[in-house]
Amino acid sequence: MNDDLPAAAPPAPVDPQPTSHAPAAPRRLWPGYLLIAAYWAVRTAIGRLELPITTSFMGLAGVGVLVTLLFVIWWLTNRSVAGRDRLMVFAAVVLGGAAAIAASQNTLGPVGVIFIGLPWVLTVWIVWMAIVRRAPAPVFRWGTMAAVCLPWVYVSLVKMNGVSGDVKFQTQWRWTPTAEDTYLAARAKTAADAQSADAAEQDPPARDLVAQPGDWTAFRGPLRNGEVRGLKIGVDWEKSPPKQVWRQRIGPAWSSVVIVDGRLFTQEQVGEQELVVCLDAQSGKRLWSHEDPVRYWDSQSGAGPRATPEFFAGDLYTQGGTGILNCLDAASGRAKWSRNLVKDTDAALPMWGFSSSPLVVDDVVVTFAGGKDGKGLVAYRTNDGSPAWTAGTGPISYSSAQPITVDDETLVVFLSDEGVIAVDPASGKLAWQYQALGHGVWRVVQPTALGGGSIMVGSEDLGTVCLETRKEDGQWQVRKRWTSNQLRPSFNDVVVYDGCAYGFDLGIFCCFDTQTGKRRWKGGRYGHGQVLLLTDQALLLVTAESGEAVLLEATPEKHRELARMQAIEGKTWNHPAIAHGCLYLRNDQEIACYRLPPASDEMAAR
Repeated sequence: MNDDLPAAAPPAPVDPQPTSHAPAAPRRLWPGYLLIAAYWAVRTAIGRLELPITTSFMGLAGVGVLVTLLFVIWWLTNRSVAGRDRLMVFAAVVLGGAAAIAASQNTLGPVGVIFIGLPWVLTVWIVWMAIVRRAPAPVFRWGTMAAVCLPWVYVSLVKMNGVSGDVKFQTQWRWTPTAEDTYLAARAKTAADAQSADAAEQDPPARDLVAQPGDWTAFRGPLRNGEVRGLKIGVDWEKSPPKQVWRQRIGPAWSSVVIVDGRLFTQEQVGEQELVVCLDAQSGKRLWSHEDPVRYWDSQSGAGPRATPEFFAGDLYTQGGTGILNCLDAASGRAKWSRNLVKDTDAALPMWGFSSSPLVVDDVVVTFAGGKDGKGLVAYRTNDGSPAWTAGTGPISYSSAQPITVDDETLVVFLSDEGVIAVDPASGKLAWQYQALGHGVWRVVQPTALGGGSIMVGSEDLGTVCLETRKEDGQWQVRKRWTSNQLRPSFNDVVVYDGCAYGFDLGIFCCFDTQTGKRRWKGGRYGHGQVLLLTDQALLLVTAESGEAVLLEATPEKHRELARMQAIEGKTWNHPAIAHGCLYLRNDQEIACYRLPPASDEMAAR
């Protein structure tokens, strides 16, 4: 070895190479924070504001689309995150959503999966990134990909049981039995009882049924106005509450009930069969049923028929969710004739099913079909079901025809998305019309007679409109008297007492003056419920969306609640009925009868 050679210089220090597990530089996430915070703030505000259902739904959908678009743009252009990570996480979101749609329960569908799942995907996405903001790349990448898939997994494991009146999705685990599942299972387990019921159905009463004083013969009562006459009840329900006579499960439907000669009639869905059923009004025992092999269902409202039967001269007229109009013998359930509105009028199946409750006037039964070429409102002869006449309406309505008498002349009045028409019930000839285009917005509630030729109509988009009608020189005249945005009914009908209307302004109960359209008070939060008027006592019986029965004073002074009780369980949109001192309630799960307490001497003297 040559000692004269210069010593080798020591190697220069080498910077250690960064490893994949080294902490990353903080990632820029504040735009994502702002977007998600803004989304939930707007969503909360929409839920608390008194907005029409259509406005709420479109608002939620619009803000969801906008936030998602901005979030994706921010994410794909966020240079503080490695390009590969951005693409891989975005791909996980897209593929996870596609897998959730493929695996989802059929009550959701693609729109439901995206509407429910996507907001939570974005929220979990930004929350997780905040947690791992400084984490090494693999932890950030794979953790974020897993995090964004979790909400999609959740959505694939739930099913939807419709929406509430304020458009809140109602979900449950997909393996949890629905109320309809439980009802069908109970029916299957009681085959012996069903056979007994069948035997009873084959032995109908020998006599024809005849409407008695105090019966509830049609949708919203004999006058189709939600009014109960000839009854006074006790108002101290703490001391003397309504007594449950019977209560039982029933198949889904939004139909109300009619009570005739000791019989209760309603409709329900039982599997793939749509039923008209007759029960004993005092026991709930099934006496007969009529079946049609059809099923109507939509993701928001669920399964079953929507309309309420009408009794007339021994017969029962019913309309199903798919448009089957039946005339049945009320005593036995025997079919006399049947029509299919879709085939008769070439009408499209409405988004939420055929909902118009049949109206019998003289010798015709009138209902809404929404067909083209003047086949919106249709009438059939009651004796044989042959077509009598048709009248033009808009294509969209969930309202029912209403008979209104002015100067001793009865007209059939109807509200659709094109406005209001009044026709002669014998010929269908147009008497007058009031044009009010709804631009596709549904209209549900019935026209209300105020007396003296004044008629009130309402919907979310119209508010409430008072029309004044009269006949001059043989010609009908109609003009708008006033318009008010202080009562905007969704699908909740109103009652009128002593110059005031009582009903729901969207989801809040209120009172307003029918002479001026000015609100007197607003204060009852009962969801999207329904109301009856007990005229003899100036009382209001409200059925809340929650299934509670609430008693109020019909007074313009202030909202004054007298009593309440939980009557049935589940979402209750169906109209209640009162006959012979009994309150009948139902929803898509239960049906019940309560005997109302008799009035005390002090109350009876009012």
